[in-house]
Amino acid sequence: MTHTDETRKEAIDTFEGLISILEDGKLGYTNAAEHVDNQAVKTDLLGYARERDLFIVAMQDEINKLGKSTDTAGGGLLGTLHRTWIDIKSSLTAGDSEAILNACITGDEAAVMRYQKVLEKNGLEATQIAIIAKQLKSIQHTLMEIKAKKAH
Repeated sequence: MTHTDETRKEAIDTFEGLISILEDGKLGYTNAAEHVDNQAVKTDLLGYARERDLFIVAMQDEINKLGKSTDTAGGGLLGTLHRTWIDIKSSLTAGDSEAILNACITGDEAAVMRYQKVLEKNGLEATQIAIIAKQLKSIQHTLMEIKAKKAH
């Protein structure tokens, strides 16, 4: 699919929306890592934050390929609310890993829904869809890992 001006703008908007939710995840995981006492969980959360950062770079590359310069944002309103909730929950639970993991699960479930919605819309080029699908698979895997940690 070759982008027209209209589809180019839609693709850029799509990538910017995904960057916003990835920023939310990166900041949320970093924040959560600061509030857990369990060192293994802290290490995993920081790893998830680094992964989100790599995903952001990939999305920014796609925007740049479409001819728009990128700069870093601070995430979206939902992410801000999510991080605030992690802050509040962390202070009330004094490093309770399970409560913090629940907040991370909520954030990743929102990310999965957003990614799935983008893929269902299918207004992107095959290479762009492949990048998004690969990131979605990784986010779903992370979500599965977090749920498994919570179960133990």
